[in-house]
Amino acid sequence: MRARDIMTTELVTVPPDMPTDALATLMADRHVSGAPVVDADGRLVGLVTDGDLMRRLSAREDKPASFLAALLGANAAQATSYARAHGRRVRDLMSTDLATVTEEATVEEVAHILETRRIRRVPVVRDGVLVGVVSRADLLRAVMAPVGCGAEAEASDPRIRRAIYAAMAEQPWISTRFVFPMVQDGVVSFHGFLGSQEALRALRVLAEGVVGVREVRFETTPPPRMMLGVP
Repeated sequence: MRARDIMTTELVTVPPDMPTDALATLMADRHVSGAPVVDADGRLVGLVTDGDLMRRLSAREDKPASFLAALLGANAAQATSYARAHGRRVRDLMSTDLATVTEEATVEEVAHILETRRIRRVPVVRDGVLVGVVSRADLLRAVMAPVGCGAEAEASDPRIRRAIYAAMAEQPWISTRFVFPMVQDGVVSFHGFLGSQEALRALRVLAEGVVGVREVRFETTPPPRMMLGVP
């Protein structure tokens, strides 16, 4: 699954010269916590959030620069903070050091960016032009979507069995050499050697995540001692 499959394309975007009071009204009326900032050609130039607006209040608690730092103009961070807290246009508030992805980015890549950058959304761009946004909520919906979900997915027994096999093959804690599923009328029965209760639970969760599965049963037996390397 890639960014293009889960991104939101109906976006609230704002221009860099939009007044900040109009931005606050827009975000409150539309119930959004952030908006991409784009130029006249639709190119992404920044991102503004409700946190940027809240900085106006928190800036009142900023401590003054030391005498020497103020004299030398060395406290660039406080100068930047002042401009963002008192600016009257979106361009003064917005963040420009943005992490972006393309439409081909995998959901794993997107999740890594959101986690490491500690952000709630990442813009999706095509040649610099904004085409969508992937948020944490979009990722959560993707994670919770059942395996094989889609209009084209038929809930047939052979399709279910193939999907379970494919999912099992990706897991390091189970082997299709020793455990195999049978499917009849959406009821999955596992056969073979399986003794761990943790593996039983994980295999049930795996099977229940496949579209069309109505019930999961186990007809497995504990593995022989020789399979466990026990003399």
